[in-house]
Amino acid sequence: MTLIPRLERLHAEGHARDLELRDESGLTAGELRPAAVLAAITERDDRPGFLLIHRPSNMRSHPGQVAFPGGKIDHGESPTEAALREAWEELGIHERDVQVIGTSDTYRTGSGYAITPVIAVVPPDLVINPSPTEVAQWFEAPVDFVFDHANHTHHSGFWQGQERSYIEIMWQQHRIWGVTAGIISNLAKRIAW
Repeated sequence: MTLIPRLERLHAEGHARDLELRDESGLTAGELRPAAVLAAITERDDRPGFLLIHRPSNMRSHPGQVAFPGGKIDHGESPTEAALREAWEELGIHERDVQVIGTSDTYRTGSGYAITPVIAVVPPDLVINPSPTEVAQWFEAPVDFVFDHANHTHHSGFWQGQERSYIEIMWQQHRIWGVTAGIISNLAKRIAW
């Protein structure tokens, strides 16, 4: 079975169930700003992977952290339109190369965002042209590895005067943690890989 029909089936089945999911809604106060990320999976026969980026260390928010391509939703945009626009701006991924599967559960962050993940499939050897102002480095992390809860380590620490629990996933030298790892953890519960 090819990846797209398999993922469409898993997405539909997983989103038809009620699940307990994680987010940072307990840390949020006030109105949340809508945002979207593109959870793009490479259509590899052997080992499909998520495309992830390292944010530049000089960025004002979340410098150096691993993230999905994405950002704020502009007025009049849907989450899918925003995720596709951001993937183009950050990695040079053209909309014509993206097969959108669907959206997933909104992840509320302690920093004031309501992030909608947009699950999609991209060709395996897509040419990536990262924007140096938004992307320090990009990489691919295998879906089977990051979806395996055995690879999720749980930690806690203090942030803005409150204790916060978070997940960390180490793939090679890449530390995936915080919001990105939380979104991955929720997707792993929704999509029975």
